[in-house]
Amino acid sequence: MKQHEAVIQTLENLGGVATLGKLNQEVMKIEDCKWGTKTPFASIRRIVQLNKDIYKIKPGLYGLVRHRNRLEQEGYIVETEKNRNAKEVVEFNHSYYQGIILSIGNIKGLQTFVPNQDKNRKFLSQPLGDLATLKSIPPFSFENLVKRSSSVDVIWFNERRMPHSFFEVEHSTTLQNSLAKFVDLQDFNSRMIIVANVARRKEFSHKIGFAAFREVASRVKFVNYEELLSQYETAIRQQLYETIL
Repeated sequence: MKQHEAVIQTLENLGGVATLGKLNQEVMKIEDCKWGTKTPFASIRRIVQLNKDIYKIKPGLYGLVRHRNRLEQEGYIVETEKNRNAKEVVEFNHSYYQGIILSIGNIKGLQTFVPNQDKNRKFLSQPLGDLATLKSIPPFSFENLVKRSSSVDVIWFNERRMPHSFFEVEHSTTLQNSLAKFVDLQDFNSRMIIVANVARRKEFSHKIGFAAFREVASRVKFVNYEELLSQYETAIRQQLYETIL
C-alpha cells in the first residue's frame, strides 16, 4: 500500500475525519505500508496538505472530500471570512481547542476537568465530558473559589487534585473576563494560560498591562492555536516511543 493510500485508509477508519496528531498515531498501525524515511510524520503532513482527496477543516484537522457533505451536516464546517462569527462555527472552534487541551493533559497523566455547561459539546465525535477524566471538580479550596474556577474552560489537576493549570480558550469573546478569573485564582500555584488565535496576541499584550491585572501579569501566558496543536502532535508522537529521553 502506498503512503497516501495508508493515510486515506486511516482517515476512513476514523470516520472520515481526524486530527493530524491522531493520524500520526494510527497510520503506523497499517502493516501493509512501509515508511522508508526518517521523517514519516513530515510525510504524513505533506500528504494531508497536498492530496486532492483530503481537505483541511481547520488547523490540525483534516477530512476526506467524499465525506464532506456528511461532515458539514455534523458540524465540521470550514471557517471562512463570511461565517467565522456564526454561532455553530464559534462553538465548534471552542470545543475543538478544549478537546485538544484535555487530550494533552490526559497524555501527560494529569487529571482533567471541563465545566458542566460544556460537557455535552463534542471534540470530534466524543463529548468533552467523556474525554475529561474528572466528572466533578475537586473541592480543592474554599467553596467560593472552587465555584469560581468551575467555569474555567479546562483545568489540569495534579495527583493531589490541586489545580496544575488553568486554560481559557478565547476565540471571539473578550479577554478581560478570562483575565478577571485568573486574578480571582491568583493565590494558587497554578499556571494560567490564554489560548487564542495568533492575531489576538497584540490585544493580549495590551490588556494584560491594565492595572486591574497587575497581580497576574507575569504569570499569565499566551499560546496560539498553532503552538497548541504542535504540542498536541508532539505529545502523541512521544507515545509511540518506548523510551523518552
